[in-house]
Amino acid sequence: MTESTSYYKTIEGRAIAEIEEKKSRFIGHITHVDTEEEALAFLNEIRTTHRMARHNVYAYVLRGGRVRYSDDGEPAKTAGMPTLEAIQHAGLVDVAVVVTRYFGGILLGTGGLVRAYTQATQAAIEAAQVVVVSRCVDIMLEVPYNLYEQVIRIAEGCEAKVRETDFGAEVMIGVRMLDGTQAPFLDKLTELTRGQAEPLVSDPFDAPF
Repeated sequence: MTESTSYYKTIEGRAIAEIEEKKSRFIGHITHVDTEEEALAFLNEIRTTHRMARHNVYAYVLRGGRVRYSDDGEPAKTAGMPTLEAIQHAGLVDVAVVVTRYFGGILLGTGGLVRAYTQATQAAIEAAQVVVVSRCVDIMLEVPYNLYEQVIRIAEGCEAKVRETDFGAEVMIGVRMLDGTQAPFLDKLTELTRGQAEPLVSDPFDAPF
C-alpha cells in the first residue's frame, strides 16, 4: 500500500458460527453493513428468527467511528461490550454482529459471559470472508494482439489485477489497481504503444483489492 492509499478491513456477505458454554448455546451472526439502518434491520431479522432465545446481543462498527452495542438484558458490560471489542480487535468496520443466546439452565457468571460472547463473536468472524477494501481505479485499454502479453507483464509488474479480457479485432483489457499507483503503468503503456493506446481510467472508488 502507498501512504496515500486508504484501506480498511470488512467482510463480504454473512457468516454464522455457534459455541456452547455450560449448556447455553451462543450463536454468532455477522454481516456486512454500510449504514446504521442496515445494522438495525439485521438485528431485527435475527430477533425475529430467534424470538424464543433469551438474549439477542448486538454490536456494530461503522466507518467514521460510529459504534453501538446492547447487552439485551445480560449484566452490564458482559455481552455487548465484549462483542464490540472482539470486532474492534479484529480491525473490522462496516460490520454488525448479533449473538443469540439460548439459556442452558446454568449461570455463567460475569467472567463466563464475557468469555462466551467474545468467543461467539470471534467464531463468527473466523467463519466470515474478511476482505481489504481499498481506493481503486479501473483502467480499460485496447491493444493489438502482438502487444497483449507485454501489457499483461507490465500490469503484473505494477501490481495491477487483470479483471477481464475480450479478444475481438484487438484485445480489450481491463485492470484494477490501487489509486495513486496508476501513473507508472500508464507511462509504460505509452512507451510500449508509442502513444497509440488510449486507456480509459475510472474515477477512484472503494472495492476489495
